[in-house]
Amino acid sequence: MEPRRIALAVVLMAAVLFLTPILFPSPVPAPGSKTAVTDSASSTPVVAASAAATATAVAAATASGMSALPDSVIAASQAVVMPVAMPVDTAVVTTTQAIFRTTNRGAALIGVEMPQYLALSNKGRTKGGPVELAKAGDRLLSFRLVSPGDTVALNAQTFTSTRTEENGRAVVRYDATVGARAITIAYSFLPDSYRVNVSATVQGAPENSFLLIDMPPGFRSSESDTTEDQSHLAYAFKPDQQNAKGVTFASLDPGERRIEAGPINWAVAKNKYFLMGVLAPQGVPGFAEVNFTGGVRVAKAATRSEATIVASLASGAVAFEVYAGPQEYERLEAIGRSFETSNPYGGWLQGVVQPFATMVIRLLLWMKSTLGLSYGWILVVFGVAVRLILWPLNQKAMRSSMQMQRIQPYLAEIQTKYKGDPTKLQAEMMRVYKEHGMSPFSSLSGCVPMLIPLPVFFALFFVFQNTIEFRGVSFLWFPDISLKDPLYVLPVLVAITAMGLSYIGMRGMKANEQQKMMMYLMPAMMMVIFFNMASGLNLYYFVQNLASLPQQWLISRERTKAQPPVVRG
Repeated sequence: MEPRRIALAVVLMAAVLFLTPILFPSPVPAPGSKTAVTDSASSTPVVAASAAATATAVAAATASGMSALPDSVIAASQAVVMPVAMPVDTAVVTTTQAIFRTTNRGAALIGVEMPQYLALSNKGRTKGGPVELAKAGDRLLSFRLVSPGDTVALNAQTFTSTRTEENGRAVVRYDATVGARAITIAYSFLPDSYRVNVSATVQGAPENSFLLIDMPPGFRSSESDTTEDQSHLAYAFKPDQQNAKGVTFASLDPGERRIEAGPINWAVAKNKYFLMGVLAPQGVPGFAEVNFTGGVRVAKAATRSEATIVASLASGAVAFEVYAGPQEYERLEAIGRSFETSNPYGGWLQGVVQPFATMVIRLLLWMKSTLGLSYGWILVVFGVAVRLILWPLNQKAMRSSMQMQRIQPYLAEIQTKYKGDPTKLQAEMMRVYKEHGMSPFSSLSGCVPMLIPLPVFFALFFVFQNTIEFRGVSFLWFPDISLKDPLYVLPVLVAITAMGLSYIGMRGMKANEQQKMMMYLMPAMMMVIFFNMASGLNLYYFVQNLASLPQQWLISRERTKAQPPVVRG
């Protein structure tokens, strides 16, 4: 019986090997496609089916009472034909400004390195390797193809890559066949820039087809204060005919989705100093839509989100520009399309803060290029210049305040004398104002010059948060003027000079208890507020206070020399 069983097993194995190709035929390649381009994911079911059939045959033979098989039969039963998969490779393109990395797996942009900017640590004292935008495992740019009734994630497709040079630009082209459609995605790298021109074509794309452009879900932090850097993670977009709008990661709850209808001129993902933006070409209708989704939070801070740009495939093709680099104002402004507003200042006060912030940053950049000084000294010069420019207005305001103090005894006497006759009281008060060349609004007009420096201060507050020109700039004892003073010396000096201004300003005055309390309370509050502000902002405010001391002292001398008013009975 044993030889019969062996013979039966051999017959069964032969039948399985003969019938398997008939029952489970290999897919026929599409016209023009190459076997080497076959995606490994699409080949998996065929391999699994072959392995399952072979295992079934072996199990059947064993169930028939087979205790041993010839080696040749066993080898045949264990043999599984593996598909030829295209290797995943990375193309590296180096320009004078950055190093770009793309992959043939999904034709995605997977990394941008900026050798001119170094990673900072130890409160800005230590500089490491070049700044890299992409976090490990993340893609800066990836694509999905949407056609009526179908969505294909191109990340699952392996493309063939071709590298050429056209008009002095490195060009990396990726080709693949998905279904029956040939897809081409090409990157053209501008040699002296952080910009890349990207085009995508889909042959035979039906109407109402779209290319979904997925933005990065986050960035690798290269700052010494990682928590503070992560607090600046945000997306921004520019609707046509409207101002740019920002969407911070923290404003999106996990899973929350926000859709913004087009046309959209551009959209960016950014952290404190760097961004990656996708721009529609000039003169071309913008993107159809951009949507945002809140990411999962593993801690209190929101460090992950999703953003997708919807681009219409008109005639099966779409083109756009990519900027991946620093938030340099002049570089962003040169791109046009209001791209310099990709970092909207001021939040809900954007309409007020943004113009002042733009003026301030332009002025500081002009001073830097004209004077050739470091930004630390530029802030010193800027603080003194603001006070000198406002000197006449402040002088007028201080003297107006002195005049108001001189007529206060007269006004107090009139208010007591005519408190029961409002008409007479108003007439007498107007007479006093007229005799001294003043009006009831003189006190308000004296306050206006004092408020002029405030918009500049608020503008500098926002400018220091995201202006990369200040990043890593050392001055005196602090290693980075964009970070807080590590020794907390400047906040203390700001408080001391503020107290000095208050003390000098009250010379020659009869200060009440409330004024005396404020003289000490306000400087203390300012010191606490300035503790965590950028040392450059502390420097500016300290210089402002110092420059104000001479004027305050001159006004106080005028006040002490003035004779006290003689009140008529």
